[in-house]
Amino acid sequence: MSAMMKAAVFVEPGRIEVVDKRIPDVGPNDALIRITTTTICGTDVHILKGEYPVAKGLTVGHEPVGVIEKLGSAVAGYKEGQRVIAGAICPDFNSYAAQDGAPSQDGSYLVAKGLCGCHGYKATAGWRFGNLIDGTQAEYVLVPDAVANLAPIPDGLTDEQVLMCPDIMSTGFKGAENANIRIGDTVVVFAQGPIGLCATAGARLLGATTIISVDGNDHRLEISRKMGADAVLNFRNCDVVAEVMKLTGGKGADSAIEALGTQGTFESALRVLKPGGTLSSLGVYSSDLTIPLSAFAAGLGDHRINTALCPGGKERMRRLMNVVASGRVDLGLLVTHQYKLERIVEAYELFAHQRDGVLKVAIKP
Repeated sequence: MSAMMKAAVFVEPGRIEVVDKRIPDVGPNDALIRITTTTICGTDVHILKGEYPVAKGLTVGHEPVGVIEKLGSAVAGYKEGQRVIAGAICPDFNSYAAQDGAPSQDGSYLVAKGLCGCHGYKATAGWRFGNLIDGTQAEYVLVPDAVANLAPIPDGLTDEQVLMCPDIMSTGFKGAENANIRIGDTVVVFAQGPIGLCATAGARLLGATTIISVDGNDHRLEISRKMGADAVLNFRNCDVVAEVMKLTGGKGADSAIEALGTQGTFESALRVLKPGGTLSSLGVYSSDLTIPLSAFAAGLGDHRINTALCPGGKERMRRLMNVVASGRVDLGLLVTHQYKLERIVEAYELFAHQRDGVLKVAIKP
């Protein structure tokens, strides 16, 4: 009988359970990682609620920090016992999309497996952990295309310091990168959850000198100041669009980053822009979006709307860990709670309902 492990699996909408699962076999291009720390993402909550469909029995989670347990026969340049992370998005870099400059949109897996009905391709196909294959909320995870996706953790960095790199930091920074930020810009960041906080930090690193953060939670707004926000707006206490216009002397912001995924935040992000400004959208939307005629200037405002899926791959992870190691950003602040894997259902309840000042939960098998 094969060895078994504990894993958190999707059972049905509203239900994730910890069950016994077989430890996966290692193929020639794979690496088996013993998870030392993982976490819960807002996307996992969408899965829990049934808003994003995955197969029943799938192990959820996509943010791995761990130790190489076993390497496939074709995997060179790594060694067993090495501490590593892998991106939440783990493309094989062989698809047309990946080779054309969008590696996170790696469609080759779906084409090979025939898993989608949209002419053999589906956006987000580079997102495999907890979406198309078993994910990271388990004692072990199998990392496909390991040479492309495993990144060694620099000496001296803790699990908690690099836990944000696989998804939250990579996504938030991509939101800032997609905002076309130039030195001296004014940027508004809507929602200061973990991704929004990373977008705020990324905007500062890219040279924005007036960063306005928006949220309805004063505790999160205070943390956003530590991440680089110059002004904070609680949408419960003010008209955010009017306040941004006041702060910018009526000119509007150079860019806005939307990090929640609702019609209201998307529309507000569009309304605060100057003519020619950029809306960088990071939210995962669970219903249709409407673009208001006036906010969009009837299509004549020279606006740009950019969307992003979290960049993955070992080079992206290396760069992000370099930022952490430099001390320019301290994302350990975002890890507010710790739970054992056996208690992950409790952690989901805490995280989904945003209780007790939670930002990110470190899950320890």
